Amino acid sequence: MGADIKNLRVRIKSVNSTRHLTRAMGLVASSKIRRATGAMIKSRKYADAVQEMIDLLISCPDCKGSPYLKAAFGGRVRRIVIAGDRGLAGGYNANIFRLTASLSDGEWISIGKRACEKYGQGYRSAELFSSKDAFRLSQTLCADYLAGKFDRLEIVRTRYVSMLSQEAEVIPLLPLTKKADQPARDMIFEPDAGQIFRAAVPEYLTGIITASVRESFASEVAARRMAMDSADKNAQQMIDQLQLAYNRARQSAITQEITEIVAGSGS
Repeated sequence: MGADIKNLRVRIKSVNSTRHLTRAMGLVASSKIRRATGAMIKSRKYADAVQEMIDLLISCPDCKGSPYLKAAFGGRVRRIVIAGDRGLAGGYNANIFRLTASLSDGEWISIGKRACEKYGQGYRSAELFSSKDAFRLSQTLCADYLAGKFDRLEIVRTRYVSMLSQEAEVIPLLPLTKKADQPARDMIFEPDAGQIFRAAVPEYLTGIITASVRESFASEVAARRMAMDSADKNAQQMIDQLQLAYNRARQSAITQEITEIVAGSGS
């Protein structure tokens, strides 16, 4: 009986220590949510603006011969995968890696510590990934694409739906495609549409990559917040159950001691 009481006490202490950790991580995630979602909203607006610019240029007849618009006939794919900087974020990392496992073979560019651990060296922090990093990466990608080092470029990210929902998805980046409902526009560009288009594509990729990293990081923070809240509630329920079992065991031990004392005094 004494051993059972001791084991229960140790388990209560252990679960309580874990609860303090999950609560602290939940508070840290909560403190980052507003900043992360604010950065995500700003980057979304910028990505929408560069997308509108690219759609306008794609509809221009002078840009039809651009290599960025040529259909991809080869199978060489380069993908940017964005995963978490840390674990304990619910299914955030698992959903990304489940999606990447379903894709065909290709080259990988990692953003986030967990992505680097799985696919090799890259940018080890999604939180610290800057627009300057995105611009340097987009310049390298454009140069490699024009040099014929790969045929398609995709990005694997997590789309932020709400605090309760985040969805892993794949977005094609290169080659660029004209929307079916995008009308051709006859506009005058200075110096010329082709030159502007070549300069605009790296900016477009910069905007999309930056927005994807910001959105993925906001998804990671939200997923971690919900996971830590759930872990805190589960830990409290476990503590309540263990405390009840501890009180019953202690009461049983005390009752047995009293019974033995009474029996001893009667004899």
